[in-house]
Amino acid sequence: QMRLAESGGGLVQPGGSLTLSCVVSGFTLEDFSIGWYRKSPGKEREGVSCIGKTPSVYRDSVKGRFIISRDAAKSTVYLRMDNLQPEDTGEYYCATDLGPCARVLPTPMEELDGWGQGTLVTVSS
Repeated sequence: QMRLAESGGGLVQPGGSLTLSCVVSGFTLEDFSIGWYRKSPGKEREGVSCIGKTPSVYRDSVKGRFIISRDAAKSTVYLRMDNLQPEDTGEYYCATDLGPCARVLPTPMEELDGWGQGTLVTVSS
């Protein structure tokens, strides 16, 4: 059974940094794409970044500030977030699918193979 568990969220001031973690089990990390999604207040859930067999992808608003990486030995995918802004506030989820990142990231999270429960990121002074 696929399981994904996010952690690392919290309260941070504008300009600050956080690193989110997504620990997976029940499947081989290297065989799947892992995407990070966020649900911000008043907005639809959106894909933020994805890592898989194809080059990693990022939505335009986070390029240059967020970096996605993975440690297969720890079955963990990370999202390093720098220069956080209030508009980055939201519940962050990781999700997985066999498809390539270019297809995974625009796809609604609920249509993918599995996802976690989320971790809350609040950017506020």
